[in-house]
Amino acid sequence: MAGHEVILTDKNFDETVKASELPVLVDFWAEWCGPCKMIDPILEELADEMSDKLVIGKLNVDESLEIARRFEIMSIPTLMLFKEGEPVKRVIGAMPKRALLKELQPALED
Repeated sequence: MAGHEVILTDKNFDETVKASELPVLVDFWAEWCGPCKMIDPILEELADEMSDKLVIGKLNVDESLEIARRFEIMSIPTLMLFKEGEPVKRVIGAMPKRALLKELQPALED
């Protein structure tokens, strides 16, 4: 994983996401999830390219059940964009970088 990605857990999720001055894109994933592995390099690129505009957080749903339940994560990968600690956008499934940016851009500009 790139240095710009933050590992999130049940213990640090709230303080990390709420304390961030930048929007946080949380990747809800699991080790056994094929599509999660497909999107991971894209998220690493975004973490590097957009480090001044966005924080990428990774939350393993198998290890952090409390947070996964709170946000009703039923399919993975699920990407949720948080601004000022509140969820503003949810994207489900792996997609190419261009499509992901197109999905996220309106929420990042608000």
